[in-house]
Amino acid sequence: MIIVPPDFAIDHGDDVLAWRDTLPALATEFCARWELTPDGDLMNGYVAVVLPVRRADGTAAVLKLTWLDKETRQEPLALRAWNGDGVVRLLDSDDERGALLLERLDHTQTLLDTSIEEALEVTGGLLRRLRLPAGPQFRRVSVDGLAEENANLGGIVPDRFVGLADELGRELTATAGNTLVNQDLHYENVLRADREPWLMIDPKPVAGDREFGVVPLLWNRADEVAGERGVLDRMAALCDLGELDAERTRLWTLYRAVDNWLWCTEAGEHELAGLSEVIARALIQQTS
Repeated sequence: MIIVPPDFAIDHGDDVLAWRDTLPALATEFCARWELTPDGDLMNGYVAVVLPVRRADGTAAVLKLTWLDKETRQEPLALRAWNGDGVVRLLDSDDERGALLLERLDHTQTLLDTSIEEALEVTGGLLRRLRLPAGPQFRRVSVDGLAEENANLGGIVPDRFVGLADELGRELTATAGNTLVNQDLHYENVLRADREPWLMIDPKPVAGDREFGVVPLLWNRADEVAGERGVLDRMAALCDLGELDAERTRLWTLYRAVDNWLWCTEAGEHELAGLSEVIARALIQQTS
């Protein structure tokens, strides 16, 4: 049925590799269950594969098979809640096995391919539109102890950043709202569509403040941001377009930038670590 690329998920550990080995059988099973015919080449992301298919009535769709973890497990719940409003439509799913049948979008065109002005208009509009109350089934936004993590890594991030970020994280989670938020909204995860000009895919949902979801829109397309001033200007534009609280956006973005700075440095993702540092340095001047 499908041939999984040999380098897919190769660095993700034994459990993920064992799941990867089941993907051909899973694809066969769900194509039979949902009466799907393969209709294109298999694609893959970080922890999922996507197979273009046709339904029994000829409708174009995609079958997505996802490794389930705390970030991906609630994707179908969020898609049902948003019900296609600015978001890819969920046609069917098996939530326990990570299988999703989705409407087909044009994966060859994303918000990486348009002007930054249009990209900001679209993503700002999504930040504004997707503000549904989160039900009790969604996991709450949470924060990690960054100072301890930094110490375990040999103090790779200056103490003033992790100390402030830890303090902010505790304060923000204690007072966080209850909105359904995509913590991984970025330009590559918004695709050209027929039903609307652009639709969001691949949400990583949490319950909390809408402002929690801004930072990926700063470190993506970062080559178009002119240093620290550019960070502040883009964030201000997103706050305006998304009808966000500017101060809470600054605080959440600083926390997430420091958190990501640590994670990426440990993981050897040095370019993204550097972008996170630029964001953190721009914002610490506004909050300390």
